[in-house]
Amino acid sequence: MNQYDIVIVGSGLGGLLCGVMLSKEGYNVCILEKNHQLGGCLQTFVREGCIFDTGMHYIGSYEQGQILHRYFKYFGLNGKLNVRKLDEGGFDIINYQGKEYKYAMGYERFITKMIEYFPDEREGIIKYTDKLKEISNNLNLYNLKEIDTYNFIESAYITDSAWGFIRACTSNVTLQNIFAALNALYAGLPGKTPLYLHALINNFFIESSWRFVDGSGQLARLLDESVENAGGKVITRSEVVKFGFENDKLTHVVLNNGEHIYAKYFISDIHPARTFEMCETNLLRKVYRNRINSMPDTMSVFSIYCVLKENSFPYMNYNYYFSTTESVWLADVYSPDKPVQGYMLFTPASSKSGIWADCMTIICYMSWDEVKKWEHTTIEKRGEEYRDFKKRKAEQLLNLAEQCFPNLRSHIKSYYTSTPLTYRDYTATRNGSLYGVMKDCNDPISSYIPPKTKISNLFLTGQNVNLHGILGVTIGSLLTCAELTGLNYLIRKINNA
Repeated sequence: MNQYDIVIVGSGLGGLLCGVMLSKEGYNVCILEKNHQLGGCLQTFVREGCIFDTGMHYIGSYEQGQILHRYFKYFGLNGKLNVRKLDEGGFDIINYQGKEYKYAMGYERFITKMIEYFPDEREGIIKYTDKLKEISNNLNLYNLKEIDTYNFIESAYITDSAWGFIRACTSNVTLQNIFAALNALYAGLPGKTPLYLHALINNFFIESSWRFVDGSGQLARLLDESVENAGGKVITRSEVVKFGFENDKLTHVVLNNGEHIYAKYFISDIHPARTFEMCETNLLRKVYRNRINSMPDTMSVFSIYCVLKENSFPYMNYNYYFSTTESVWLADVYSPDKPVQGYMLFTPASSKSGIWADCMTIICYMSWDEVKKWEHTTIEKRGEEYRDFKKRKAEQLLNLAEQCFPNLRSHIKSYYTSTPLTYRDYTATRNGSLYGVMKDCNDPISSYIPPKTKISNLFLTGQNVNLHGILGVTIGSLLTCAELTGLNYLIRKINNA
């Protein structure tokens, strides 16, 4: 009989980080992954020699002493990750109403650049950046300070609206939209997105921004090695289809081949709704299940992965955001009946060259409803109608991209596409959601999912717990493991690494 201290279901970033932390603490850990490749949204794929990311396109605050660097030091990742710093003068470029605005790296550069664009808005720009720093500095988990509470729910910032605060900083509509322009990084909605979410993410990237060279899959591989080196086990092609109970106690998981794997504790790195679907027990009351199931998820996306002609298109050491609308909150104005209204475009970093790009990714919003008719199909078996649908969407998106990058098609050797169905099937996110459960400043409790469940030895991790993104999931994994080890104990270990 397979028996472990801890079984982790899913090898996304949260599952892998929990595996490393708990293995380092002496627990006998087994991570089970249904796919052949580890990593969830860290997965990469190769087409015609080009490496494409599926979800982790760039990271922030990785300079020496910054928060992600401090966490990754504890995980033994620093010095092993191959990353490239983005352009300090403009790591993100926002094309709004036909004019380009650069997000400069570091607060001094950022403020200087914004004042160049908006010389009459100095006071509002300072007010805005001061608030980003204030919020980031006051959240203890974000700064690895020992605390008495395990979550953000007590923070006053959680009930404040990001859009409301931005509008309080300036009445200049253009500047409001520039401040809000990175809302695609959290699928933001102006009436719902909490201020803390906007502040943490913008601060994260303004401090410093980086790309993985040759893909984010390297992070999954390094974490896999760390788990194995600490005595843990990671098993791929092992799909969990059921959580098994004996006398109202969770004792094992059942794989799709019928195998039972036993443990004392269980951590699920998959969506809580899917997790609880696999739990046939009265320990989860109907009202609790209904609350989890009814939580709205964030939007999904359509992506084009372009293989470029050799030495044809310059490598862009920045990300490019474009919208055709007056509002940059594209998830709010999105409609499947309208043409594509905006996108994020970037050239992944490759070790082949820092001068020429070998590939490009273009991303725009897409709802689950647009592909729901094919929800019961499988990869590569969705039919001619689906392929035609993707081609029409791709041509729309390329037409829009050529408004800013004329004759872009002449540089493309071939391209591949993905939809919410692709994200669902490869990353196991519900309906292909980009960032998991939607946060709502109007009702923060309803969108809060703690790591501890109603089943005493079942815990949750991943982007639905705490925050999404590389830092949010890292902090979330800390909270999950803290249920077994103690939170301040782990914070001290990370600070002393």
